[in-house]
Amino acid sequence: MSLVSNASVVAPPRARLAGVVPVVLVCAGALAGCGQAGATPNENGVAEAPAARGSAQGSAQDPPANRLTPEEEADGWKLLFDGSLDGWRGYRRDDVPAGWQSRDGALMFMPGNRGGTIITVDQFADFELALEWKVSEGGNSGVFYRATEDEIRPYWTGPEMQVLDNAGHRDGATPETSAGSNYALHAPSEDVTRPVGEWNRARIIVRGAQVEHWMNGVRIVAYELWTDEWRALVQRSKFGEWPGYGMASAGHIGLQDHGDPVWFRNIKIRTF
Repeated sequence: MSLVSNASVVAPPRARLAGVVPVVLVCAGALAGCGQAGATPNENGVAEAPAARGSAQGSAQDPPANRLTPEEEADGWKLLFDGSLDGWRGYRRDDVPAGWQSRDGALMFMPGNRGGTIITVDQFADFELALEWKVSEGGNSGVFYRATEDEIRPYWTGPEMQVLDNAGHRDGATPETSAGSNYALHAPSEDVTRPVGEWNRARIIVRGAQVEHWMNGVRIVAYELWTDEWRALVQRSKFGEWPGYGMASAGHIGLQDHGDPVWFRNIKIRTF
């Protein structure tokens, strides 16, 4: 991620708000107050994701389906990518940038075309997001959440789970900017990413101020928004320039164009 100068932009289009009506669901995360037992340690003492009913726990190498099972539908999951670009648009624009395409069962970005970050049309407050991702050699991208269109760049408003080839990109050498991190703020507990070109399974769980990042079945980041500690951390980072960063209680899911080929599939969400 790199900073850019301000540019003239059009006013953001109006978005629909989803996921803010209370719904009684079973929480698959290990968040405080979720009402469900947390993650159980594996033989190495590492917290692993519980096999929640309706969660996709299969191999990331399985053929992409972009479909929900009956159990997932019963548990409130909804697809954000069904093989089409319906439900997505460019950040602060009405259409989808040409660089983003649906190809071979994946939502992919290819450089060389007009690009830009894409976001969901809907906004989400408390949710569990699940997806699979892979990048090209040296590739860089990210997944934004609770992003708003109050600024000209999405990462000035919402947190980002870093998507990266740790071995091939310089950001991989710094834990706070490596794959799975809460970009530039919270480092992952370990690197559990698969080799470049292979699919990784990611989950982002947001409930109130509690946030978790999971990668390939392991919880690697957990933090709390809006605390004194969090505010101090933000102020010491580049995000301190933007007072609205991370403050929204609801917002868009975003997929970042960082100029490198990146692929996403099996993108699904359920709200709490």
